[in-house]
Amino acid sequence: MAKKPYYITTAIAYASGKPHIGNTYEIVLADSIARYKRFAGYDVRFQTGTDEHGQKIENKAFENMQTPKEFVDEISGEIKDIWDLMNTSYDKFIRTTDEQHEKVVQKIFKKLVEKGDIYKHAYEGLYCSGCEAFLSEKDLTEDGLCPDHLKKPEVVKEENYFFKLTKYKDAIIKHIKTHPDFIVPSFRANEVLNQLENIEDISVSRVNSNVSWGIPVLGDDSQVIYVWIDALSNYITAIGYDPDGSSEKFEKLWPANVQVIGKDILKFHSIYWLAILMALDLPLPEHILAHGWITIDQTKMSKSLGNVISPTGVLEAFNLEIPDPLRYYMAAAAP
Repeated sequence: MAKKPYYITTAIAYASGKPHIGNTYEIVLADSIARYKRFAGYDVRFQTGTDEHGQKIENKAFENMQTPKEFVDEISGEIKDIWDLMNTSYDKFIRTTDEQHEKVVQKIFKKLVEKGDIYKHAYEGLYCSGCEAFLSEKDLTEDGLCPDHLKKPEVVKEENYFFKLTKYKDAIIKHIKTHPDFIVPSFRANEVLNQLENIEDISVSRVNSNVSWGIPVLGDDSQVIYVWIDALSNYITAIGYDPDGSSEKFEKLWPANVQVIGKDILKFHSIYWLAILMALDLPLPEHILAHGWITIDQTKMSKSLGNVISPTGVLEAFNLEIPDPLRYYMAAAAP
């Protein structure tokens, strides 16, 4: 008998710096699930990778006197080396600078424009380069800072393309309420439902005079495709999705059985990603697993904050020739 397919993904690591044990926890957690499912007789596809476009990477490359491509080649290689050092059994490592991914992302964007789900709109908002996201006033601390990066967002005024997120609001609410095991752990569903109350349409492009390091919008060379259409689409582009005709592999593997993410990007995966899939008339993933953080002094470990611990440093500090003790500790002890 043919084995039943099982498709599991991690969020793709942002290629702005070397990974820390907080990033590494996610790949170890997903690897633990993938290994168990293989042991249980499933035909597992385990996917991870790197998110390589955006303003922060463009700035980091400039600071390092490199081109953005040179910079992400180096960082993506270091991330892959650590995933290998931690003995993770991924089947695919996608990079959002992969030519095939970029071409399909352009097609996805074009399809959503033609469908009327993407439109152009002048906009002014608060942009956090650390998050690579626009924030609302209610997202900020009392001091007006990004709660994750503790920096004041800059005011950005641009004419960008926007995705009609509000069009899918009711359908997303219905899906979450009728599928109580969709978001794991289930108590996080209430967080998402609260966030859905005040959602607005979202910017899905940036003016290339401000952010040039991105995938160009077909037919409009003044714009590059922003993170939501680019990075989130990796889960389907890497298994053969194409608006002009998808592969047998895609038909076999999609929808994903579980998508493993950090709790800080739950909104993007359980709202933005679902809406994009609905707009593409694609089925939704079976589960979104939103894990907690490894923290330092009750603060999220973050490359932007500089409060990070390297997994390589842990292995060296405890003279570990193999990563299994660290893997076990993270999988067993982290929330």
